[in-house]
Amino acid sequence: MLKRILFLLPLALGLLACSSDSERKFVKTPLDELIRNLDSEKNFTIILYDMDIEDKIGSDVYKHRYKIITMKDSLPQEQITDWLEVPESFFLEHQNNMGMEIASKVNGKLSKAVAPPGYSQFVGNPQYGQWRTASDGSSFWEFYGKYAMISNVLGLVGSMINRNSYEDYYYNYRGTRPYYGSLPDGRPAYGTYSPHGERANPDFYRRIGSANAFKEKVNSRVMRSAPSGRTSIGSSSQKWGSSKPSSGGIRIRRRR
Repeated sequence: MLKRILFLLPLALGLLACSSDSERKFVKTPLDELIRNLDSEKNFTIILYDMDIEDKIGSDVYKHRYKIITMKDSLPQEQITDWLEVPESFFLEHQNNMGMEIASKVNGKLSKAVAPPGYSQFVGNPQYGQWRTASDGSSFWEFYGKYAMISNVLGLVGSMINRNSYEDYYYNYRGTRPYYGSLPDGRPAYGTYSPHGERANPDFYRRIGSANAFKEKVNSRVMRSAPSGRTSIGSSSQKWGSSKPSSGGIRIRRRR
């Protein structure tokens, strides 16, 4: 499968680069190409692992890295892409979603809905774990021992997945809009500006200095490129913790 991705994706992206301006209105993103080249996989999860804005004279370059999770012999296989250039609009669409699923396939059914990592396939699935009752009467998710590694791959170590929160996602958000959850201090439980996001990819925070620095950088690009039309970071997606809507090629590196 990795050889197939390595061989086909550079060719596909090269053909797209040669298309006319009118054709390029419908250019697929690198995420779409990954999905296409994972077509033979019955189950997979793609997480937005990292993102960055490269300063260039005249035009900024927006970049993503993705984490691809598949299962082999009941064990999670983790692969991380190199940096891939993405359209500005796609970058802004997912600016809040680092560390979250942005595509998944479960039993052959593909979804590009944004969700907390593992929520589409693993969390709540009795094949991989069970709900346990804590001493205070609350219920939380626990992976079975042989699947404990899944928690590491998803970046969920140190996170307690509360059943009430999961059911809020399942019944009110699943398949329709991103779910970021809410912590007691008001911060989101998942996404770019959450404790989970920092644990899932500490390199991002070391590189940018702080979450606020990244937010300001994104906002400055939005205002500079489209001062009259675009909204700033966080304003185009739902409010965190709310149950009501507001609205080259590629190389794969196996994680050791």
